[in-house]
Amino acid sequence: MTAEDIASRHEGEQTQAASYATGGTEWPVGDDEWEARARKVLDQPSFDYIAGGAGSELTMKANREAFYRRRLVPKMLRGTAERELGVEVLGARSPHPFMLAPVGVQAIAHPEAELATARAAAATGTPLIVSSASSTPMEEISEAMGETPRWFQLYWVSDREVVESLVRRAELSGYSAIVLTLDTLYLGWRDRDLRNHAFLPFLGARGIAQFTSDPVFRSRLAEPPEDNPLLAGATWVQMFPNLGLTWSDTAWLRSSTRLPLLAKGVLSPEDAERAIDAGFDGVIVSNHGGRQVDGAIAALDALPPVRAAVGRDFPVLMDSGVRRGSDVLKAIALGADCALIGRPYVWGLAVGGQAGVEEVIRMIAAETDLTMALVGAHSAAELDLSYLADPA
Repeated sequence: MTAEDIASRHEGEQTQAASYATGGTEWPVGDDEWEARARKVLDQPSFDYIAGGAGSELTMKANREAFYRRRLVPKMLRGTAERELGVEVLGARSPHPFMLAPVGVQAIAHPEAELATARAAAATGTPLIVSSASSTPMEEISEAMGETPRWFQLYWVSDREVVESLVRRAELSGYSAIVLTLDTLYLGWRDRDLRNHAFLPFLGARGIAQFTSDPVFRSRLAEPPEDNPLLAGATWVQMFPNLGLTWSDTAWLRSSTRLPLLAKGVLSPEDAERAIDAGFDGVIVSNHGGRQVDGAIAALDALPPVRAAVGRDFPVLMDSGVRRGSDVLKAIALGADCALIGRPYVWGLAVGGQAGVEEVIRMIAAETDLTMALVGAHSAAELDLSYLADPA
């Protein structure tokens, strides 16, 4: 690709960022504007469920503060007219150094839910991690993805036969990795949801489509979920907690699938090392966007020690607090092979459905590209600690 081609591409991305949505509404610019627009279109319980964190939301704030404390150190006259943003992790290729994180219950953001997100991911070539708590069965999401890579995020509920069925379905429907979430064996204490009359979408059978479409889960119900969705929701809620799960149990999961396994929710070097010992193929440094343990360490602060513990070549991804292209570059410089974007694309979904998700992806990609050029890096692989000042 020539310098002129790249300049033209970048100009097009900037034009896209300032384009108009169907109906003549200007797209928001920046995560704060997307969130503010989403607040206007969502009811209060749904907005709070997506926006909120655990307890007093100290960890959610800490996630952003950790990015604020890091400062990029641009390097001049590096000849960055040509750049390569793409990354590949465990065979999943992304045209930019981020993927879409698993986010559940997307039906509370938009009627087309995960199908709109999947189509946006396919349109932009962005790999998507599909949540166990989706409002849409995994097979339908997979069909909408086409050839775009997708991974399946697994909540290990207390019924092992249901877990095995979910994994098998993911294998059969084209998912190329299983992401086991470690930090949500029980839901955290969330003040916002409690204020909204203990808002929990799952009780109304929202966000459990992976289960209501599953033959093993359906066999646990006295009535089909179509006839009695409240019973299905209550059964799922009873099945979800699994606080007795231990690292020794993961040997069963490792033996149950040939797909790569990633451990999501790792914040300590010790757990990263345990994941390697247990046969995992990668880890995701994450505190669930601050939604589980109020006062937990910021994910970005946990990233360097985890990278040091697993070595340079072991796949490490990172989520929680990533909002902008500069955040993506900071995460890569601190040791992530790839960042994961969560809430920003859900705001895009709420505001504009598939088109809104596409716009968010393209805006973050464009900002990542421009910022990479301006800091003097030619590729994501080139970013390291030399591009960052010591944290304030």
